[in-house]
Amino acid sequence: MSDRTLRSDPWPDKADAVGEEDFKPLTPQEAQALRAGLRLVSPWRVVSIQAAAGVLVTLVGLMVTGKPDWAWSLLYGAAAVVVPSAFMAHGMTRRRPVMTPGSLAVSFMLWELVKIMGSVAMLGVANWILQPPVWPALLVGVVVALKMYWAALLWQRRSKT
Repeated sequence: MSDRTLRSDPWPDKADAVGEEDFKPLTPQEAQALRAGLRLVSPWRVVSIQAAAGVLVTLVGLMVTGKPDWAWSLLYGAAAVVVPSAFMAHGMTRRRPVMTPGSLAVSFMLWELVKIMGSVAMLGVANWILQPPVWPALLVGVVVALKMYWAALLWQRRSKT
């Protein structure tokens, strides 16, 4: 057995840590330059891409099936993602006094909870709104809108280069 496995301290020494000796804190100027170089994805851009994808998948579904009930279900499925995402984007981007990192994290979690509960509520009342919904189409609308988070991230990454 090695000396390291016999130690009671579960944390390695600083010298044992990977990259610990290479760590160098940034100067304020370097940190500002790093922040200036980062382009964040706007939550409103994600919401607009989700909405556009929902409309596009609805039009494609209407052309392929020719059935309006399928199109309404596709659109409603996308809306079950887009509308709660818009509420979250509004809540997270509105102006407010300076917040601590902890309160920002709590705010994010609360708005995420609002978004999830809004989506679940919209899916729960789909039977009364669509009468009857075409569930496979509705779920396709949900999945397409959800996958637009990845598309927005990839689009942002490509536009940087």
